[in-house]
Amino acid sequence: MTVRQGSDGTTVASPAPLDPSEAVRLLRAEGYGPFTGVPCSYLGPVISCLQEEFPGEYLIAANEGEAVAIAAGAQLAGRRPVVLLQNSGLGNAVNPLTSLCHTLRVPVLLLVTWRGEPGRPDEPQHEVMGRITPSLLTSMEIRNEVLSGDRLAQRLRAAGRHMEETGLPFAFVVPKGTFARRAAAPGPRPGGTMLRRDAVAEVVRAVGDSSLIVATTGKTARELEADWDRPENLYVVGSMGCASSVALGVALQARSRQVVVLDGDGAALMRLEAMAAIGRLAPTNLLHVLIDNEAYESTGGQPTGSGQVNFTEIAAACGYRAAREVSSAEGLRSALERQLSYAGPALLRVRVAPGSDPGLGRPALAPPASAERFRKAARV
Repeated sequence: MTVRQGSDGTTVASPAPLDPSEAVRLLRAEGYGPFTGVPCSYLGPVISCLQEEFPGEYLIAANEGEAVAIAAGAQLAGRRPVVLLQNSGLGNAVNPLTSLCHTLRVPVLLLVTWRGEPGRPDEPQHEVMGRITPSLLTSMEIRNEVLSGDRLAQRLRAAGRHMEETGLPFAFVVPKGTFARRAAAPGPRPGGTMLRRDAVAEVVRAVGDSSLIVATTGKTARELEADWDRPENLYVVGSMGCASSVALGVALQARSRQVVVLDGDGAALMRLEAMAAIGRLAPTNLLHVLIDNEAYESTGGQPTGSGQVNFTEIAAACGYRAAREVSSAEGLRSALERQLSYAGPALLRVRVAPGSDPGLGRPALAPPASAERFRKAARV
């Protein structure tokens, strides 16, 4: 038995962690599947179980709204789907949950993790959503309760009855430690030889001191700050997928400055529409560096599905003036030298191998301070 602080400040006893294989077995015994979503480390053990034992039942989604829509289609075709998502992704899921599932009365089961749960220290980007997760679900008229190992089969049956009777989704909120640890499933094997940290270093050295660099959330921003911190860097913590759009907004206003976005494969796929806007608005001073290790490394190395995506052809179709792919330090240096001599927007897809320093810290600079420092540097 473990204890945690509840949202009202009281101490709450928590049952022992659930065995993820047993949880998946119970879900399947109640007829649930397929499973789709975007990974969170809290659900990593469940995803690893699905990948290894039932790979055909786990559908990788690029964002949480897409996952809800996929699940809605599966339900309409006669299945009992489950959507797996981090609560930070509820923002992406609000529209299909309220205007698709509610309007058409399409019930789907949600497993929503509780990052930023009150009483549990977490990263700053989870603070607001952690505080409002249960109330946000309730506001969307989605019945919800905290998931625990206590009487799980009974709770699954009760959730199923609620969905059958109302035609509405049901959500289990998943706190940290709900599922027992499990070794991650074998990850993808990308074609790159560099590590992301090496690719970041090559880019920073090539673009010069006056360039403005916007780094996507996760280990990309953390490695940039650890090795190359400077006022001209913006570390986008949270808001996964938005860094390229932030960089677009900067580039359109600071046209005399070189603007570089350090993007990731999972982030780019989550907000792929950003590439259409970049190509259409065509800022000549924007360089889009997409560092691709084919994995959600921050949440346990689950696959993003990027290995089957031709980002360079997408960029060209969207209107980028140049789009290249590299997989070595030498290739990256050559591509940077060539591209920085011409007008953008340009995309460089950099294939890298998974992996990072186990001792890599979190950003030392508070997000508001990082933004204010960058704001001043961008206006010089």
